[in-house]
Amino acid sequence: MNSIETIQSLREELNQHNYNYYVLDKPTISDFEFDSKLKQLQELEAKHPELYDENSPTVRVGGAVTKNFETVHHEYRMYSLDNSYSKDDLLDWEKRCQKILGDVPLAFTCELKYDGASISILYEGGKLKRAVTRGDGFQGDDVTNNIKTIKSVPIHLKGDYPDKFEIRGEIILPFAGFEKMNQELIEIGETPYSNPRNTASGSLKLQDSAEVAKRPLDCLLYTLVGPNLSIMSQYEGLQKAREWGFKVPKESKLVNSIDEVFEFINYWDIHRHNLPYETDGVVVKVNQIPYQDELGYTSKSPRWAMAYKFKAEQVTTVLNSISYQVGRTGAITPVANLEPVQLAGTIVKRASLHNADQIQKLDIRIHDTVFVEKGGEIIPKIIGVDLDQRPLTSQPTAYITHCPECNTALVRINGEANHYCPNFYGCPPQIIGRIQHFISRKAMDIDGLGGETVALLYNANLVSNYADLYELTKEQIVPLERMADKSAENLINGIANSKSIPFERVLYALGIRYVGETVAKKLAKHYKTIDALAKATVMDLVLVDEIGEKIAQSVVQFFENEANQMLIDRLKSYGIQLEVSESDSTSISDKLSGKIFVVSGVFESYSRDELKKAIEDNGGKVGSSISSKTHYVIAGANMGPSKLEKANQLNIPILDEYEFNKMIDA
Repeated sequence: MNSIETIQSLREELNQHNYNYYVLDKPTISDFEFDSKLKQLQELEAKHPELYDENSPTVRVGGAVTKNFETVHHEYRMYSLDNSYSKDDLLDWEKRCQKILGDVPLAFTCELKYDGASISILYEGGKLKRAVTRGDGFQGDDVTNNIKTIKSVPIHLKGDYPDKFEIRGEIILPFAGFEKMNQELIEIGETPYSNPRNTASGSLKLQDSAEVAKRPLDCLLYTLVGPNLSIMSQYEGLQKAREWGFKVPKESKLVNSIDEVFEFINYWDIHRHNLPYETDGVVVKVNQIPYQDELGYTSKSPRWAMAYKFKAEQVTTVLNSISYQVGRTGAITPVANLEPVQLAGTIVKRASLHNADQIQKLDIRIHDTVFVEKGGEIIPKIIGVDLDQRPLTSQPTAYITHCPECNTALVRINGEANHYCPNFYGCPPQIIGRIQHFISRKAMDIDGLGGETVALLYNANLVSNYADLYELTKEQIVPLERMADKSAENLINGIANSKSIPFERVLYALGIRYVGETVAKKLAKHYKTIDALAKATVMDLVLVDEIGEKIAQSVVQFFENEANQMLIDRLKSYGIQLEVSESDSTSISDKLSGKIFVVSGVFESYSRDELKKAIEDNGGKVGSSISSKTHYVIAGANMGPSKLEKANQLNIPILDEYEFNKMIDA
């Protein structure tokens, strides 16, 4: 056997051994034999660099160094799941599904909800092409080199896999590996990691993939995404993924009723403690893919899936003090500083107290023994006080009356629960917070500039608003703490590149109260330029689709402010995109203007998202449900019977995709 044949043979053999060990948990050779074969392959590849293969088993040991992780847009958005905390919530969800689909028999796939870092992995021609973190759901970081070091992630697939698809799941750190890592840290006098989930997530962003390879990460996969997968159910997708070589948890189960869903939940609420990794609930999915397509998505979550969270763990600890944080809008958030306590795998030192009303309602006082819960919340919360443990000298909490940062008297706006510091243009945390919002990924996405750097720039008197960023020079930045020549250059380049960010994101970046991403898109599409928007009255704005009076008043107040007018003028002078350019404009025609369409079923020449985009591109609006205001229903295969019946009852015209094409091509 020549060298080429030997290299190919070793690669195939080592891939199979990796699969046997890390996916099937059935090793067929010893670790010593595996290491010997891997070393032989490394030596042969070193002698024959012309035979380099980015998907060789030798890449598992890492070695590639990534200085900056490239931001990648997800071809298919990564949605979050709606959470439920009771079985009544699941029953309500089932009713909502049935209302949309009609009286059809539903099956459900039940899967455990893994507490890890979400990942989407692209395969082309059976080879691992790219791995991207969830990020904000629309875009994430390319962590391909690090993911390739995880042995349970197949580099080559086997079987009848599609030519191109994505598979999604969680990168996790099993308890045994987590404990081993912590023990090693303790032995050398270092601080141990707080919990497996954060450690797994942090591992994906390590710059040296050789360091990632040393960590016992695992990858559990559960969702296939892509065009023309020819898979008709979620459960079939899980089975196919196993056949292709993926590690798909065996705990998943196909059930035929909501009662069987409850049985699955009851079983794992008890037995989850026997699993080798963290799980905090069960994910329930409508099994049939055509029904998933019919149910579609809200702006944040799929309607066809629901996460049931196991009852939150609860502990008691002592409240040592209360501190007050100031947000970018001036909202004051009280935070409880606690005696450190272990809760749901994490050392908890702080908990949100929300607002003055919550403190008063629970009568929370300094030195109280409090009940702390972490139920689906990133920040733990205090849910009550153990009055039997209250000191005799205890005094009710007096909520602060002045801003802890600038000493301005606090106010309450229109009966809202929060107190606010009204010193919008002079309070340091608000100024820093607005600039941090401006540079954030969903807004101007300025590379090389993070939240800590913004604070450094402000404290060095280099910036006092986001327009000041565009006057920074490299020479001003280099002397700052942790700033080298290259870092300063990257920051200046990132600021310059942000000038091409489209208007809708610039509008979101301005930080107008109540104007989030969706509202910014609607306003940009409607008004086209910042000047037109600045002239709009409250009456004008409320006539825009989905813009209410509260948003309208906030927009008008923003543009009436002289300081904001000066900022806008400065941004114009720097070349920021403050109008919709031809390339940004998604409108192809206004042929469907004023018409509301409901899309139902599966289509041949469009994906559902492509069809909805075609409607909006031609001036139409997409409705989520059929009503008397609906002008047309576009029906594909497997259209929900309840929608068909309702459309007929209301005499709404039903089009197929070819009739729709004639409308927009006419």
